[in-house]
Amino acid sequence: MEVVVVKCDENGNIALDDLEYQAQKYADRLAALMVTYPSTHGVFEERIKDICAIIHRFGGQVYMDGANMNAQVGLTSPANIGADVCHLNLHKTFAIPHGGGGPGVGPICVAAHLAPHLPSHPFLNASSAHPTTAGHAISGAPYGSASILLVSYAYTQLLGSEGMTQATRIAILNANYIKSRLKDHYPVLYSGEKGRVAHELIIDLRPFKTTAAIEAEDIAKRLMDYGFHAPTVSFPVAGTLMIEPTESESKAELDRFCEAMIAIRHEIRDIELGLADDKNNVLKNAPHPVYDLCADDWDYPYTRQKAGFALPYLYQYKFWVPVARINNTYGDRNLMCTCPPIESYQSS
Repeated sequence: MEVVVVKCDENGNIALDDLEYQAQKYADRLAALMVTYPSTHGVFEERIKDICAIIHRFGGQVYMDGANMNAQVGLTSPANIGADVCHLNLHKTFAIPHGGGGPGVGPICVAAHLAPHLPSHPFLNASSAHPTTAGHAISGAPYGSASILLVSYAYTQLLGSEGMTQATRIAILNANYIKSRLKDHYPVLYSGEKGRVAHELIIDLRPFKTTAAIEAEDIAKRLMDYGFHAPTVSFPVAGTLMIEPTESESKAELDRFCEAMIAIRHEIRDIELGLADDKNNVLKNAPHPVYDLCADDWDYPYTRQKAGFALPYLYQYKFWVPVARINNTYGDRNLMCTCPPIESYQSS
């Protein structure tokens, strides 16, 4: 297959004119459109049904990435927007922790006309609930990792349809609450026609590289001093933070995060105004481990309190990083084996 990239408009939405042009151009071999809904830019594509209709009109199928089902469950569905195939990530939407690439498990749902092409498994009775004709198994177990699936099964059963719909509403509400609190301090890169986002938002940090020599990494490291692991850095747009609170955070936790981001903006402004050095400041030196704050020597041009306890809540909620800043890229580019010599494993 050949991948054809479709243009976006200035608001981050799929450009329908370019989509139709590309679909018509490749109509004789158009396989499918891969689309994320809401988009990875954190916005509901308001023309999503038109997008799917264009692909179907030129003979293709629509594959919907299920990564953002956290903003769909109970309110809409892949079938409702016109998708033919969708995988449901169990991480994030269905209670499995999101990280390390995800657990790599989850159902792949298809429209009825594709059901006969689903893979089968010798452990399943093809004449009952699985009328597939493909015949071949693609995994050793018909339902994947049972130990992971039980968590999601319990989650859906305990919440029920009303509870899961409410979780979707809260996920969208939380993202828009953060947007409302941060919009006067950071530019939000994309929003819908009504000024709202979906379940995630992207804040643009690129201007600070020019105004204060501060990059997204500096803000990510400084957030550790405030007790937070940084949100997604430089994806899907380089030099940004993508914030996705989901429904699981309390308002108090959201407020602490917003207070930290606002305090960091003030620290950036100090650099912009010349009140702090653009090379030796709390952001460039972050994070600050306890062994630095407790050392006899303190050579930084700001106080220990500024470094470790910049906001009152940190006296109660303080996470101490084990080390100071590391060179992120060095470890990726240089393989270092820390295993003992092979001789140490040999018996005498």
